[in-house]
Amino acid sequence: MARRAGAERLGITIGEFLPLSARRHPDRPCLEFPDGTAHSFAMTNSRVNRLVSALRAEGVGRGDRLAVFALDSHRYLEIVLACMKLGAVYVPLNYRLQRPEVDVLLRRSAPVALFHDVRYRELLAGAADEHASLRTVIELDAPDGAGPSPYERLLNAGEDVEPPVVSSDDDLIALAFTSGTTGLPKGVMQSQRMLKAIIYSGMVEYQARPDDVRYTAAPAFHISGVCGLFMGVAAGFTSLLLPQFEPGAVLDFLVRDRVTSVFLVPTMISSILQLDGVDGHDYARLRLITYGAAPISPTLLRRAMDVFDCDFLQAFGAGTEAGLQSTLTPEDHRRALAGRPGLLRSCGRPSVGVAMRIVDAEMRDVPPGEVGEVATRSDQVMDGYLDMPEETARAFEDGWFRAGDMGYLDAEGYLYLHGRSKDMIIRGGENVYPVEIESVLAEHPSVAQAAVVGVPDEHWGEVVRAFVTPAVGHRPDAAELAAHCGARLARYKVPRDFVVLDAMPVNASGKILKRELRLHAAPLP
Repeated sequence: MARRAGAERLGITIGEFLPLSARRHPDRPCLEFPDGTAHSFAMTNSRVNRLVSALRAEGVGRGDRLAVFALDSHRYLEIVLACMKLGAVYVPLNYRLQRPEVDVLLRRSAPVALFHDVRYRELLAGAADEHASLRTVIELDAPDGAGPSPYERLLNAGEDVEPPVVSSDDDLIALAFTSGTTGLPKGVMQSQRMLKAIIYSGMVEYQARPDDVRYTAAPAFHISGVCGLFMGVAAGFTSLLLPQFEPGAVLDFLVRDRVTSVFLVPTMISSILQLDGVDGHDYARLRLITYGAAPISPTLLRRAMDVFDCDFLQAFGAGTEAGLQSTLTPEDHRRALAGRPGLLRSCGRPSVGVAMRIVDAEMRDVPPGEVGEVATRSDQVMDGYLDMPEETARAFEDGWFRAGDMGYLDAEGYLYLHGRSKDMIIRGGENVYPVEIESVLAEHPSVAQAAVVGVPDEHWGEVVRAFVTPAVGHRPDAAELAAHCGARLARYKVPRDFVVLDAMPVNASGKILKRELRLHAAPLP
């Protein structure tokens, strides 16, 4: 039957995942918490409906932006799911950022509402006065004994009525920033089509099952974290929800057989394996560990495989901008143990629904084994960068997305990374952009020049090292520089050590040669 002229086609929306699962499994736990309590799918849907109703009464609707600055909680997920039902845009903010960084993102995103944990009250004080777009600032929780929080009072004012479907796949539903910089951050525009494709791909690649109890260690402000929760909502399995990753707590859940599947950054795997009591258990219920967001050493991976004796899967991608790009499957890991150890250095083969090429600077395919730039095309790719048409144009070429990752494909189609064309550092799964840190260091009176590189670290994958040259009449001090950075940057961006040089190594045009800096080993005392 032909579609009625002028009618907008509305497919299944992310906002409908929850009510559909609530009808199928009303009493099944949607979210489990560390204390053993849970919220069922029916309860979660009821709370989200009441939040939608209350927000609509406050004038929030399709296209409005709602920012969240908080640890993971059921309230965080409720806000995001309410946005999906409202057709609003959620703006996840990294809770590790300092106030100057937050202000940059609020100016760029112009949200009408800001939700935050009470623990960040002082950090965010006066935000509504400084940002004209903010009509309301709402604390999610309340101090002990203080009664219902402002968030709970808002939610309780709403009605449990299923709202009409308003979103389409072309709608912008998330605005995530690649870095909270003091310059001009990139706001990644994520459509419903993009997030749906990531969710569906994850359900296939991560082998989701209805009886799963899955823990995703990536925080909800990361796309891998929120899409991990969306997977549970869509597939009807239970998600274990912790405010933050804590190695001892996660090990306890594993030992007590509370989870069937986990997603961990390699640094987190390393932290768990260093704990007393990690050996000697059979981890009977654990069937899959997915790891990603940063490189993992073969030594660490083999240790984890020996201890947990379950399937492993590696996920690689430019998550914020292009979703899941390749996977090294459990079958690949078993092949590696059976005589193909080199596979453990691979990121696997292109994921479901992803077309991948390795190209040169002119977008010509390079032969297998030859290093080029990784280019992908899929429904998981962003719509572009907010108000940055030139940056968007640089990221796309004839419909292919390029994140700047360099690598090669072998004869079997396995991807092997060979560094990044950009200088981005990945520390424990967090993207760190050197130019941001360099700009902050350059503000210090004792610094004439600054350059930042990533250096390998067994635990974090990479750590930040800063090189500085002294301003005339000054001698930079490591403690002062660290304090200077710590007041302006999130803690994970603060360099671990500093090296003072009389002069930077430069090429003929005066560009600093970072490849030489990476070979420099002596930190500042």
